Amino acid sequence: MPTDMPPTRWEFPSPLLAGHGDLVGHGADLEPTTLIAAYRQGIFPMPLRRTGPMPWWSPLRRGILPIDGIRVSRSLRQACRRFTIRVDTVFDEVIRACADPKRPGGWITPEIIAAYERLHELGWAHSVEAWTPEGQLAGGLYGVAIGGLFAGESMFHRERDGSKVALVGLVELLAADDADRRLLDLQWRTPHLASLGAVEVSREEYLRMLDQALRLSAPAVFGGPYAGAL
Repeated sequence: MPTDMPPTRWEFPSPLLAGHGDLVGHGADLEPTTLIAAYRQGIFPMPLRRTGPMPWWSPLRRGILPIDGIRVSRSLRQACRRFTIRVDTVFDEVIRACADPKRPGGWITPEIIAAYERLHELGWAHSVEAWTPEGQLAGGLYGVAIGGLFAGESMFHRERDGSKVALVGLVELLAADDADRRLLDLQWRTPHLASLGAVEVSREEYLRMLDQALRLSAPAVFGGPYAGAL
């Protein structure tokens, strides 16, 4: 179970009062209490540069993946049969693969890595991994689980479809119970994520869905390492 969090010393602005842009503020810190408080308000950090105050975001048009709306093509379904899904067995390796500086548009700084590794140690951040039969990590993703919310942060692949298979695995794990009220947050809908079924909702609709999701318990699978087939 995640470690209980005391109140944060920072006060985040209500996203509903944050104006007309996705950016809602700068500053604060990346302590576990700060991060969890932000996610509970629909806010997340993402640096624009390596130095300077941390930007905090709550997109006007939020990308989410409906648990019952993922699109699994025939080829992706075949790929799913080639891999085993594991949870939280190599979180550090997953976040570092996502942070590979050779990837275009990389934003995951050493500060972000350290903060989310700490969240993982406390039971709040998790990795979902796709493994080959030979025991090689083919791809994965990481994010933050709070109640019925899974806030996806980043994903990577080393073999074709490795990250997509990890996402399919995450959806199937979240769909185990109360699927209609669980919320898989993708921050922004990219063309890649849209091809898998991601949609956009307004900031107001997202916050309504978030309030409902936070009333649920987190899936039991995030209580310890897991391995299973799709």
